[in-house]
Amino acid sequence: MEMEVAGEDDRVRTGTVWTATAHIITAVIGSGILTLPWSVAQLGWILGPLMLVFFAFITYFTAILLADCYRFPDPTNGRRNKTYMDVVRASLGKKDILICGIIQYSLLWGTMVGYTITSAMSMMAIDKAICVRKKGPKASCDIYGTLHIVIFGIIEAFLSQFPSLEKVTVLSYIAAAMSFAYSLIGLCLCLLDFFSHPHFKGTLLGSQMGASNVSLAPKLWSSFQALGNIAFAYSFSMILIEIQDTLKSPPPENKTMKKASIFGIGFTTLFYVSLGCVGYAAFGNDAPGNILTGFQEPIWLIEIAHLAVIIHLVEHISSSNVLQIFAQPIFAFYEEWLAKKWPDASFFQRVYTLKAPFSKSRSIEFTLCKLIMRPLLVVVTTTVAAMLPFFNAMVGLLGALGFWPLTVYYPVSVYINQAKIKRMQMKWVVLQSMTIVSLVVSLVATIGSVADIVEHLKHAELFKMKL
Repeated sequence: MEMEVAGEDDRVRTGTVWTATAHIITAVIGSGILTLPWSVAQLGWILGPLMLVFFAFITYFTAILLADCYRFPDPTNGRRNKTYMDVVRASLGKKDILICGIIQYSLLWGTMVGYTITSAMSMMAIDKAICVRKKGPKASCDIYGTLHIVIFGIIEAFLSQFPSLEKVTVLSYIAAAMSFAYSLIGLCLCLLDFFSHPHFKGTLLGSQMGASNVSLAPKLWSSFQALGNIAFAYSFSMILIEIQDTLKSPPPENKTMKKASIFGIGFTTLFYVSLGCVGYAAFGNDAPGNILTGFQEPIWLIEIAHLAVIIHLVEHISSSNVLQIFAQPIFAFYEEWLAKKWPDASFFQRVYTLKAPFSKSRSIEFTLCKLIMRPLLVVVTTTVAAMLPFFNAMVGLLGALGFWPLTVYYPVSVYINQAKIKRMQMKWVVLQSMTIVSLVVSLVATIGSVADIVEHLKHAELFKMKL
């Protein structure tokens, strides 16, 4: 039986290195994995695998720095910082807290937009598969996605009223199972496709200029965007502290978290390199932006994969479980702020209770603010997703914008402050050099993603998403 250990705040923590490893794997492996074969295709056989390993190393290195900042000022006996923002607050000033908060919540909302696009694409793919099954493989099955985005938005607007989903633990397990399901199906489909013509496709430097009308500028933008896609696939720094806060002590939480990080990121990297390289070997430079959209059969297996994506992302966005930190933290942030701003306004303060259907013991509590503002945020998110239905570009932009500040800069800065590393010491120089290199990578990835969005806008029709 697992021993329960109460911390100095009287909260019982039962987490171990294995539960933390599972949390990391569940948090990291998401829809970003579907872009990896395309990303490797832009970079080629040399830079593609190298960049997958590079981002894994940076993510792991900054993770072990951040693990030492869970307690402050001493990494073993100091007081606990229970969230990423608490870590920044303990070590840096108010200006950094504000900037970090803006970046974090902007990325949370941006991720909601990206995942809405991803889910709509999977719904479209299922519709197309049904059409092909009914009419035959040569039939014309043009599928447009605006309706699918709206349907997904309606589902999210409904689920946004139920923060108690965090108490239904089975949903988190379902989400984890779904992410593994579509990832493994994607890998298996790539393997089957490769063995049907067992020879490696692709080139050493990826998509080549002069071929398929690829000129220098698009080649550069695509290569830069691929870096953002890879960065997005590895991102989990925002929730590392929350995972660490579940660990029992002794042993010290930072030691346990460091072990979990190497296990979790190591497994994820092995999986990412496998899918990225096998997908590139199967499709070559024609690898699709979402690897699941590159297959036509077996139809039933492809439908299962896309359904798994939809289920995973519905739970991922709507659940308030600490590992699914997308919509709920935004809701909690502005609802708390508005309630403090207008403490006497019934719109924010008065709580209404509604008995839950099909249950004698459960009830739903809400304020008018929650009832109106949450669906309104979902409507805005859905509208933006319908206007900019560019899966690859959105994933690349989110990865690029979040990689440097949240994965590198703040972990390095809080560690330098807490460990009292002096300027120009060797360790300070190494850490700052890594920060500068990571900043350059983020900048070029952002430029590539923005350029791709601009290029899409020249040819695409707003509110007309096509598979």
